[in-house]
Amino acid sequence: MTEPARAPWNRATPAPPPSTATAPLLGGRRAWSAPVPLSSRRPPASAPPEVPPHAAAVQGDDPAALHRCTAGHCSELAEALRQFSAHAAAVTAEWGAELARVLCGGGRLLAAGNGGSAAQAQHLTAELVGRFHDERPGFSALALHADTSATTAIGNDYGFDELYARQVAAHGRPGDVLALLSTSGRSANLLAAAEAGHQAGLQVWALTGPVPNPLAARADRVLPVGARSTATVQELHLLAVHLLCAAFDTAVLGGAGATGHDSATDRAEEDR
Repeated sequence: MTEPARAPWNRATPAPPPSTATAPLLGGRRAWSAPVPLSSRRPPASAPPEVPPHAAAVQGDDPAALHRCTAGHCSELAEALRQFSAHAAAVTAEWGAELARVLCGGGRLLAAGNGGSAAQAQHLTAELVGRFHDERPGFSALALHADTSATTAIGNDYGFDELYARQVAAHGRPGDVLALLSTSGRSANLLAAAEAGHQAGLQVWALTGPVPNPLAARADRVLPVGARSTATVQELHLLAVHLLCAAFDTAVLGGAGATGHDSATDRAEEDR
């Protein structure tokens, strides 16, 4: 049986309007109906961040508009980097030394975030369990979103806001470090994790967007990024992760390494 030809997609063709009527049954199965509008679902815990002008959607095939968007993003990143670099080196050097003291003493790093920040948290723990630049032992570091069975069980039984707090209470020990990454600093599950961390005697560190924000207020140490767009904050959080790892390696190796790339390490990292 030949499948009937499908009409090509055209961006000018509007999506089918949402239907309020009950979808009829076709062959024993319910026909497709429009998804529930986002506005009718549970509202987000906080308002979305302000969108800078250059981050507005580029309409149609307009190379000039795309160029302006790209140039604006790069310009904002350059300015945010200039401001960030004024204090990031000193802060990450201090964090790296303290993290080396904790992990070399048998402690553990717990890290958490949501979405892109979860990926950054897992990037950090991977560099500590594996290595950053120079050869050294692996250290105990857990990205709390990575255990899918635990996260789905906790989310199902206790709710999304408790996703990390329960894991912090389970895995954290007094003196450990809890690193929380958030572009907004307002995620309810990270705020709950910070409270659980304090109750368990952990040090709470936060990488956030502009301050003041609730997560920064709950952290023992905070490294903020003063940028308007979420993308720029995340890009500088990645830089902060790398600076922290370099400072950690320097502290662990006593200054003998972590000073830069070497060709052997670079060749090995190409396979990552």
